[in-house]
Order: sequence, then structure tokens, then C-alpha cells
Amino acid sequence: MKSTNKIIIAVIVIIAVIAVGLYASGSLGTSDNGSGDNEVNLAAAASLKNVYDEKLIPMFEEQNPGMTVTPTYASSGDLVKQIENGLGADVFMSAGNKQMDELINKSYVDNSSNVKFLENKLVLIVPADSDANITSFEELKDVEGTIAIGDPESVPAGQYANESLHNLGIWDDVEPKLSLATDVTAVLNQVAQGSAEYGLVYSTDAKSTDDVKVVCEAPKDSLKTIVYPVAPLADSQNNDATAKFMEFLQSQEAKDIFVEYGFTIHDE
Repeated sequence: MKSTNKIIIAVIVIIAVIAVGLYASGSLGTSDNGSGDNEVNLAAAASLKNVYDEKLIPMFEEQNPGMTVTPTYASSGDLVKQIENGLGADVFMSAGNKQMDELINKSYVDNSSNVKFLENKLVLIVPADSDANITSFEELKDVEGTIAIGDPESVPAGQYANESLHNLGIWDDVEPKLSLATDVTAVLNQVAQGSAEYGLVYSTDAKSTDDVKVVCEAPKDSLKTIVYPVAPLADSQNNDATAKFMEFLQSQEAKDIFVEYGFTIHDE
């Protein structure tokens, strides 16, 4: 009996030692260096998908072993709704100041951490094989066919298109021809696939495929500068990784990648 008790005690001691070791190494329980602290949940406008997926996320993860970036892409307006409904985002990068300001006004983002970071251009595109005889935004009032734009209710690219077309005085003429898409990538795909004869997208989106061609840029005086702000969320649970990611985005090598993909660095 005494021998059995000694064995039981020895087993309990061994289990306790193993458990303590696992806890100290972060393999059991909660640790300051747990995997959660090493993950950055990125909520980014759909027009940023290519540059992040193809270059920036792999670059950041290579430079920071053990850290990962998990992206969610959608229209900036949809991302705001997702964040308000509990999306666990650490960093938000919008294709417009309006959406960032909404989160600042509701205390999801601290305005002091908001960086007005990139600029883009609004362009008119047609399918690559199109023989449409059009050279300006103003001529859209006379064309036949479908004009795809992002839904102005939630898509910044659509809001910029709305602004430009109104300021050019042709909104009433083009509105019956409009096809409203859920994000700017959907607009690009409609034109690339030929389901829309014309589309208004960012220049960076047009640059991402050979299936469309750019007709022209929106007249500069028809809309405000297109700015992409980026900021950490105030309630981010992954502070160290988030801070490293924000620092990385503003590094020269990251800025060079953004420029490579057609963006301009915003200069305040």
C-alpha cells in the first residue's frame, strides 16, 4: 500500500512539474507572449488587397518571425459596420476620410493615432478590347451602355464618382445608366468581364489587370483629393504586434511598395 502511495505521489509531482514548465513556456494557459499577441487583424479597403496580399503582408511576416497578419477586405463602409458589430480588428485602413472619421467620432479610433497616409486617383475605364470613342468624363452623359460605379452609400470610390459626376453637372444624365457595385473590385470585374461598358475605379485597380484600359482621370477640380487614412483600433488586444505593423507601414520600404502599386504617399 505504501509503495502504491509513493507511486501516486511521484506521478502527481511529475505532472505538476510538466504543467509548470508548459505554463512558463506559454504552451499552457495565458502568456504575455501568446500567439494572440502576435497576430494583427487588419481591416482594409478592397482596393488594398493586391498590395497587401502580394507584397506587404509576406514582407512583414518575414521580418517579424512568429507574427501573422490576418486581413479582412471589403468596402470601407462595410468594414465600419463590421467593426461596430464586433469585428476584432487591430488596424483599419480606409479608402476615404469619411469612414475613418465615423470610427473616430464613435471612439473606436483615437484621432491622435490617425495617419492620412496614401493618395489615389479616380479613372474612367473600359474593357481592354473596347472601341468606345470616349476621351473624357463629361462624355459619359452621351454614351450608351452600362456605367459601373461603387455604391455611394458604402463605397468610397462610389462616393468620389458621385461627387465628380455631380460637380461636372452630368449626374442626372448618367444615373439611369449606373450599375452600383458592393466595392471597387466588383466594378473592375464588371468592366473586365464586359458586363459593363464603362467603369469608375481607382487608378491602382486599373493597373492591376490587363483586361481593362484607362480612358482618362477625373478632372482634378471635380472632386477632393482621395486620401487613404490608417490607424490602430483603440481597443486592440495585440498592442505590440499592432505597433510594429503601424511602424512597418510607415517605413520607406513599405512606402516604396505602395508607390510600386500606383499609390502616392500623402504629403500634409
